Amino acid sequence: MCGIVGYVGPRQATPILLEGLRRLEYRGYDSAGVAVQNGRGLGVVKLAGRVAGLCHQLETEPLSGTSGIAHTRWATHGAPTQRNAHPHVDCHGRIALVHNGIIENAGTLREALARAGHQFTTDTDTETLVHLIEDAPGATLEARVNSALDHVEGTYGLAVISADEPGKLVAARRGSPVLLGIGEDEFFVASDASAVLAHTRSVVYLTDGDIAVLTPSQYHVIDRASHVQPRAVDELAWDLEAIELGGYPHFMLKEIWEQPETVQSTMRGRLLFDEGSARLNGLNLAPGAAAAIKRIVIVACGTSWHAGL
Repeated sequence: MCGIVGYVGPRQATPILLEGLRRLEYRGYDSAGVAVQNGRGLGVVKLAGRVAGLCHQLETEPLSGTSGIAHTRWATHGAPTQRNAHPHVDCHGRIALVHNGIIENAGTLREALARAGHQFTTDTDTETLVHLIEDAPGATLEARVNSALDHVEGTYGLAVISADEPGKLVAARRGSPVLLGIGEDEFFVASDASAVLAHTRSVVYLTDGDIAVLTPSQYHVIDRASHVQPRAVDELAWDLEAIELGGYPHFMLKEIWEQPETVQSTMRGRLLFDEGSARLNGLNLAPGAAAAIKRIVIVACGTSWHAGL
């Protein structure tokens, strides 16, 4: 399961973003990355591997700035590599985006954007979003995001920053959870409440079609027609462990009941129903080789073994 964290406020963003990513590690991932507005543009550091590796890399390539976004990725479109890790940037490196979900018409969008001169550097469906925003009309980042989403088929939970609008973060949701954390002169974005609980218990859950605009001094939520929408602020009563348990009494039950969702996430983007085939990234199988496989070995125990079966 992919994870999103975002921050705008007076503090250095990188430590907050990394802490949020660590809180999301229990959801599973294969790569991670961070983008921060640094006053001159955007700084991006990402890699295939663990958040601990990202922390180590940021020690040698520090990112300074008070607003940014971060992501842990579970590969669907494109292999789990450094270049396919989020955040993704536009052709000029002025817009950065992280995304959970599946862009179902990514192939069509990619072809159209390539014909228009856009240079793609990854194999992901997500990269089409940042190029759409780059081309979209609008005087503000939120207007451009809204316009770009008119062309998107599929699901998304996303967070976007732009070097041209320092101190602003835009988030949007359709079919993939996104929440806002409400702090004192600072705001957070996350795909899971565990990522913000260390900083605030006040959260706003976005609904499908919402676009949130956050600056250090305020936030507001609009719909796709650009009308401001009031959204209730919920106070989280759970502690971090309870949030990670998701309402289950213990992790064993959580693992058992989440197996269907986990299997679906594993297959998402890999089963090509229209083509009657599968895309098994990372196996590098020649055409027809999968049909020749005679034996599959499952190495696991407990609920993982059961899910593997």
